[in-house]
Amino acid sequence: MAVKIRLTRMGKKKKPFYRIVAANSEAPRDGKFLDVVGTYDPMQDPAAVTINQEKLQHWLAQGATPSTTVKSLMAKVVAE
Repeated sequence: MAVKIRLTRMGKKKKPFYRIVAANSEAPRDGKFLDVVGTYDPMQDPAAVTINQEKLQHWLAQGATPSTTVKSLMAKVVAE
């Protein structure tokens, strides 16, 4: 089972809110996931990103691969 760290969409129509989750790579975007790693709210100015570093490091150590979007969000959090 390949694990990916990716976004899952939540919120209302025209008001997206995302959770950063660790999920099986074959699971659908908004389907079953293993763990919530953080959140991303693009509607705030500037966009709010929160990541639980302990959970993120745990999943990366287990071999999970982040999506390109999550990689850029991780870089943004580290830069702050």
